[in-house]
Amino acid sequence: MSDASQNLSYQAGEAKGQAQVQKDGLMDKAANAAQSAKESCQEAGEQLKAKAQGAVDAVKDATGMNK
Repeated sequence: MSDASQNLSYQAGEAKGQAQVQKDGLMDKAANAAQSAKESCQEAGEQLKAKAQGAVDAVKDATGMNK
């Protein structure tokens, strides 16, 4: 294998390695964003549930059904 061919092969390997590192970094960022979105949705759901329960309790109090 000539020096030029070896150099091109080396450069191709380097580019492949760098692309893999970048892909892994992007996958980590995407996974973190998905986890954050999931947690935000769960928190919003809990808040909505608490507000709905508060509204139910207020109606029960107003109608005297909470006794």
